[in-house]
Parts: sequence; structure tokens; C-alpha cells
Amino acid sequence: MQQNKSITEFIFLGLTRDPMKQKMVFIFVLFFYTGTLVGNLLIIVTIKFSRTLGTPMYFFLFYLSFADTCFSTSITPRLIVDAISEKKVISYNECMMQVFALHLFGAMEVFVLMIMAFDRYVAICKPLHYMTIMRRQVCTILIIICWIFSFIHSTTQIALTLKLPFCGPNMIDHYCCDLQPLLKLACMDTYVINLQLVANSGAICVSGFVLLMISYFIILHSLRNHSAEGRRKALSTCTSHIFVVILFFGPTIFIYTRPPTTFFIDKMVAVFYTIATPFLNPLIYTLRNTEVKNAMKKLWSIKITSDIK
Repeated sequence: MQQNKSITEFIFLGLTRDPMKQKMVFIFVLFFYTGTLVGNLLIIVTIKFSRTLGTPMYFFLFYLSFADTCFSTSITPRLIVDAISEKKVISYNECMMQVFALHLFGAMEVFVLMIMAFDRYVAICKPLHYMTIMRRQVCTILIIICWIFSFIHSTTQIALTLKLPFCGPNMIDHYCCDLQPLLKLACMDTYVINLQLVANSGAICVSGFVLLMISYFIILHSLRNHSAEGRRKALSTCTSHIFVVILFFGPTIFIYTRPPTTFFIDKMVAVFYTIATPFLNPLIYTLRNTEVKNAMKKLWSIKITSDIK
């Protein structure tokens, strides 16, 4: 990646500069990242090889887990290493790549969550037409569209970032590269670029959250016409989805929809959507989902039995 900036590397200030707290951050983040990898990879492998999880909901859950894994991997491993490093240095090119990956997989998660809400709407409100509307070809096209829009979004973000001239200082008051903390280091008036950031990332976050809340309100309102068992099952699914939506969109809206000001809690808020959400998603979608748990037990019991033989 070609660059004509005077700054060739950045230094992260991280979550804390206290040596004892840095060790706690290392343990905390390592635990969460390990849980994220194990949980999401279990879901990916189970859906891939299970014959009972062939419905569109699990097709989309596969890509949500994939996006979670990549999203977390674009940030967390460096944070783990930096937590035990004296100098938290990242090159200019690596920083730009991190911005691109962060927004590519973050946007992918947003769009997949929206498709999952649409899938639940069709399943609950249009059950007789569900298999016609959500046939395999349609699901594949929807995922391709998600990837295209995610790529467009991340390309826009990296284009905005590459416009910024950096001439010092080079210390990023964060634990990862993102447009907001980089704006503070730019040797130019960043007001217009910040407006573009809000118009892009902020609009995606807010519109995605509003559309999801409206769709789930319609779904929950339509449940009054269902049987008690149908309401219970649909409520269980929708409740877990709503929890994920609030946990992910709340912090992102706080970060990406405001003027270029910095608050002391910004880094802690970012922890929720960069580290906590990818960790909690597989727990929410498996612990509250009997079909996934049964498929996991069956798949891994077959695997263990075959290994013994």
C-alpha cells in the first residue's frame, strides 16, 4: 500500500498504561478471544457438517459466526501481544489494513443480523410462503449482497483514512486503528471527514438498529395469533437476537454518530462490540437453541466414536 505520509508507524496507548492492569488485560482478552474462536468455530463446523441444521436461519448463523471470528481476529491478537509489550508499535500499512478489516467484517455482521431478522419475520409472519421466499438461491444472493455492501463500506472508510496527513505525534489513544482515533492525529481540519464518517458508519449503525427493532416489534406483535408453544419458541429466538442487536449496536452508535469529541470511556465502550459481542454471540445462539446443542452433541459423539474405533 503506497503512502506519502511522514509518519511510518503508530504507537498504541492501549487500554491502560499500568503494568499490573496490563497483565489483567492480557488474561482477560486472551480468555475472551479463546472463547470467541472455540465458540464460533464450533458453530461453523457444526452447521457445515450437520444434516439437521440446513434451514436458512442456520445458513445465516454460519456467516454471522464467520464474521465474528474474522472481526475479532482483526483486532484481538494484536491487543493480546501489546498487553505484554513495552512498545505497542504498528506500521502505517498494518494500521490501514486493520481499519479495512475492522469495517469489512463489522459491516458484514450488521448486514447478516438484518438478514436474520428478515428471515425470522418471514418464518413467523409468512409461514406458508417461507420455503418459497427463503429458498437456497435467495439466501445465497442475500449473503453475496452483504459481502458487496460490506466491501463498499470498508473501501469508503479506508479511502477517508488515506486522505489524512500525519506529521506527528504518532500516539493513538486506543488499542486498535480506527478512523475516530486517527482523526485526532491528522495534520488538517477533519470536520468534513468526520461528517463523512457519521454519514457512512453512523448511518449504517442507526438505520440498521432502527430497521431491526421495527422488524422485531412486528414479529412480536404478530405472535398474539400463534399457539402458546409457537409463541414460546419464537420468543426464545427473537429475545436472543434482540439481546445481540442491543449489545452490538448500542456501543457502535455511541462511537460513530457524534461530533469529533473524545470521551474517557470510548475505549471501554469499544470493548463491548470488538471483544464481548463476538464472544457472547455463540453462547447466546447455542445455549438458547436446543437444535444447535443437539446437533453439536450428535456430531461430536459420532466423531469421538469413530476416533475410538
